Amino acid sequence: MRLFSWLKNFSIPKMAISLPLALLAACTLVVINETGYDRSSEALDDIAVASQTRSQLNKLLQHMLDAETGQRGYLLTGDPRYLEPYDLAVSDIGQTIDILRNLYINDPEEMKTFAQLGRNTQRKLAEMDLSVRMRKQGNEDAWKFVLMTDVGKEHMDAIRDQATKLIASTASKMELAQLQVKRSLQLSRIGIAAVAMAGLLAFYLYLRQTNALKEAADRQQVLLQQERDLLERQVRERTATLAELATHLQQVREQERGHLARELHDELGALLTAAKLDVARLKSKLGSSSDDVTQRLQHLTETLNSGIALKRRIIEDLRPSSLANLGLVASLEILAREFSERSAMEVETALDDVALDEATQLTVYRLVQESLTNIGKYAQAKMVDISLRRYENHIEVEIKDDGQGFDTATMRPSTHGLAGMRHRVEAAGGRLTVQSAPGQGARIFAVLPSSSPAH
Repeated sequence: MRLFSWLKNFSIPKMAISLPLALLAACTLVVINETGYDRSSEALDDIAVASQTRSQLNKLLQHMLDAETGQRGYLLTGDPRYLEPYDLAVSDIGQTIDILRNLYINDPEEMKTFAQLGRNTQRKLAEMDLSVRMRKQGNEDAWKFVLMTDVGKEHMDAIRDQATKLIASTASKMELAQLQVKRSLQLSRIGIAAVAMAGLLAFYLYLRQTNALKEAADRQQVLLQQERDLLERQVRERTATLAELATHLQQVREQERGHLARELHDELGALLTAAKLDVARLKSKLGSSSDDVTQRLQHLTETLNSGIALKRRIIEDLRPSSLANLGLVASLEILAREFSERSAMEVETALDDVALDEATQLTVYRLVQESLTNIGKYAQAKMVDISLRRYENHIEVEIKDDGQGFDTATMRPSTHGLAGMRHRVEAAGGRLTVQSAPGQGARIFAVLPSSSPAH
């Protein structure tokens, strides 16, 4: 505590002390870790080699025992089945000898003992091979004589002694390597403890220096957060205001279109109908007095019929009467048929009967109408699919075409009237998805809540 109090009141800037201490601690820790790592790696490599060597020596002894067992079984019984483990053991002995030779190649002292072990092994194998061949040739006296001598036992005892020496030497190397690892770990513990103390001292100095900066940063962060919250609140309020305004303008537009449609239907329809009736009366009174007059009356009648048809088409575009009289499904079928006739595109429909309020029906109708208008203007498609699917709590509207498509990543918000379509769907509580890629057509998909559950 006295040391900390002295450092606190010391006039030298804390950074001038803490930074060199931190660098010194880091460098010391790196040196200790690298040294301990190198020593431990060498010791672990020695342990691995020693472990492998001991394992191979044990395998050699086991293979020799297996070979001797198979040889004696064949000599005593004459059953060829005993030769299978004998031959397998002899093959494994050769492989094991090769592995051990590679392991001892860099150790001249151990290589001498291993060379003796190899020679005794070869002698034992030669003795066993000789007795087996004589047994196969039917030379009973010869193989029995070889079997009854102590030559094989002497060779086997020598193999065991030499293998035991090598195993003991390997165990000694493993103990030395383990001791080296233990020493490296102890050195690392001492070094890390010292470095940790120096690091704590540097960290203490650093904390005291940064405490004031942190408090100032916290105050600045509070001010920035307050300003950001204010801006976000203003953005939300203005966004909500703009959304309400857009929805209101859209409703006003639909009301004006409906009012205009009614005016055209009542006033203009009455005028055109009256004119057509007047032409019919004139035609009946004039009879066939003049071909020129008759032709002009006929032309006038056709012109009036075209005007009436144009009036009906304009009224349907402004406010489809079929939507109120026939329902949504019939209106969409009429819309699809008329679009197909005008554009020469094939239009397929799959429409479920749905129960929606008037506003939602108009939203679906306008969505399909705007989509078909965009397809007719830009898509260059040959096939259009329109589907209306009914579910328990919502409906799904999908319009697909096989046209040239477009890149949605570079699409501007107002492109093809998609912004108006999206706003109309979202104002109705739904969600609009646009999927397209160049050369792969386009897909307009909307999900809207249904006013009543499906039956």
